[in-house]
Amino acid sequence: MLDDPAAPLAPGGAALVTGASSGIGAALAHALAARGLNLLVTARPEEAAALEQLATDLTAQHGVRCVAVPADLAEPAAVDALAAAAAEHRLVPDVLVNAAGVGSAGPFTGATAAAQQRILEVNVDAVVRLTHHFAAGMAERRRGAVITIASTAAFQPQPYFAVYAASKAFLLRFGEALWAELRGSGVRVVTVVPGAVAPPGEQRAEGPVRDFLKRRYLTADQVAARSLEAVERGRPVVVLRMPVLGGAAYATRAAVGAVLPRHVRLGLAERLNRWYFERTG
Repeated sequence: MLDDPAAPLAPGGAALVTGASSGIGAALAHALAARGLNLLVTARPEEAAALEQLATDLTAQHGVRCVAVPADLAEPAAVDALAAAAAEHRLVPDVLVNAAGVGSAGPFTGATAAAQQRILEVNVDAVVRLTHHFAAGMAERRRGAVITIASTAAFQPQPYFAVYAASKAFLLRFGEALWAELRGSGVRVVTVVPGAVAPPGEQRAEGPVRDFLKRRYLTADQVAARSLEAVERGRPVVVLRMPVLGGAAYATRAAVGAVLPRHVRLGLAERLNRWYFERTG
């Protein structure tokens, strides 16, 4: 039996949001602040100005405490720094949002080893370290939620996005396993699997351009709203389809993929992703 679904999102609690300077992370920070949670927000040091502005805006708009702590999650010491900041500011999180992520497109052998390693350090290692550190305390208090942002890239190997897609597949399986382990403990674990999300500038577009993009992309606000809804309902995974690809299109793609031999599926993915990379990379 699930515990009180509203408990992790109750006003007066605290949340830690990574990748909070823009996109899904910023949208989730706003959504949590609107519910009355105080926040510790983090992003890369080079985004410190945007992070500080977010903290100021959240306090002004929602009357919550918000502390900005820039940190490079590729560095193992970042977890200790965030834990120390949470304790110092009395913002030990009831909600952990793993929204930070990096990726790259292009041939695996054409990228540096350091670039590929950074994807794993931020998308995988940091998520595991942060979740291990904070979920243990949540379990002791029998109250909390862990929200991790994966991607529909997790569902199939993605040539030209090989390491990125593999990192998101790890997050999906990790989150599902953790949901089962912590079920009934008072800690909710939700893995969010969105399709393509509009870049911040396109989310703000006006007029006909805005109308086109609304059909083409999810928005960060939509992802945030569905993520918190999944926490409240105790869902382990929420898959968010792009508006341009409705449920029927996703179901058809899944059905076709299930009957095609693996080498055919991979060949089709390679051709499609190479076409995309050559036109955008």
